[in-house]
Amino acid sequence: MPIKKLYQEEQMESPLGQLWHAFASNPFAVAGLWAVIFLLLLVVFGPLLAPFQPEMQNPDAILLPPSWDQAGHVSHFLGTDDLGRDLFSRILHGVRLTFGMSLIVVICALVVGFIIGSLSGMMRGLKSSILGHLLDALLSIPSLLLAILVVAVTGPGLTNVFWAVGIALTPQFVRAIHQAVHEELQKEYVTAAKLDGASQVQIFWYVIMPNVWDVVIIQTTIAISVAILDIAALGFLNLGAQAPSSEWGSMIFQGLSSLLIAPWTITIPGLAILFTVLSINLVGDGLRSALAPIRN
Repeated sequence: MPIKKLYQEEQMESPLGQLWHAFASNPFAVAGLWAVIFLLLLVVFGPLLAPFQPEMQNPDAILLPPSWDQAGHVSHFLGTDDLGRDLFSRILHGVRLTFGMSLIVVICALVVGFIIGSLSGMMRGLKSSILGHLLDALLSIPSLLLAILVVAVTGPGLTNVFWAVGIALTPQFVRAIHQAVHEELQKEYVTAAKLDGASQVQIFWYVIMPNVWDVVIIQTTIAISVAILDIAALGFLNLGAQAPSSEWGSMIFQGLSSLLIAPWTITIPGLAILFTVLSINLVGDGLRSALAPIRN
């Protein structure tokens, strides 16, 4: 009886519950999820927790090492830079500029890519073929290089970086959704829905979309990691956020002049980028593994 009851519960479990149980069975994915939640909290409350303003300079605490060093001080937990600015405060403020902005960019690219990819995926014939070739041409250019080209035309700055990274990521969403929708159109259950008299809108929303959400979710996690790296890379190349911005890539660029005597000015924002991208990738890998059996 208990085995039969357990079997019935498994049969009645919703796809969302199956997804969560499959995801929760991966301890690395769960750790990544907690890290992402922590970063989201920092996006909202990080500036409130910062002990100093990110641009505040202290001439008496220039290039102060982190507090665990003998020459460090507890008031500057992660040390200071060559202008006496507190690195801990700058890291907390930089979460919004690097991680927070990447989320907004990806959401915008997802919306635009979803609309274009869905409409093009439902098309057939010459229009679909032309769009496919255009996307292949755009995707042959690395996203960072495409973002650099856009910034080179529009000029440096956070606003232009937002548009540049968004333009670079949108073709990836369009291609992924276009291909997923186009493949689903070839399935027999879509043909059956057409024979039942379903309209194009009904076929797309009720028949095709439930089977392509996994593609959207996985592509979104990949795009967030790419956006973080692109935003930080543009800041490091001095094409993105400009000094005295606390964006993590810009912080690395600003710390290059004191690399040999104060390596923490580069390693700390670099570790922040590594931690954030690793957390997103762990969640993405966990979702990919959890969605595989449900998809099949």
